[in-house]
Amino acid sequence: MELDYSMIGKRIARRRKQLGLKQAEVEELAGIGDKYLSNIERAVSIPSIEVILRLAIALDTTPDEFLVGAVRHHKDAWQDVAELLRPMNEKQLALAQSFLTWLGEQNLEK
Repeated sequence: MELDYSMIGKRIARRRKQLGLKQAEVEELAGIGDKYLSNIERAVSIPSIEVILRLAIALDTTPDEFLVGAVRHHKDAWQDVAELLRPMNEKQLALAQSFLTWLGEQNLEK
């Protein structure tokens, strides 16, 4: 699956506008650099997984809303996972992403 960064940026911008927030406000909430959100929304910059998670938390939604346009209502669980990912370095994040991809492919009974 290839990500459409233009659509991701549009979804982030749409959610930000729904909440009536300015880009600078979201950048501060997410702890990202000045003008970085503008670049993401215009698909000039490609955000990392960590930045997507930070933006989702700042905009009170799930990363799914930005990545695939779907909203899930498991707020507490994904925020807990996001907090676990926050302090990880690049190698740890890559491993976590691989594991989550594998886990998503498993046919687990509820």
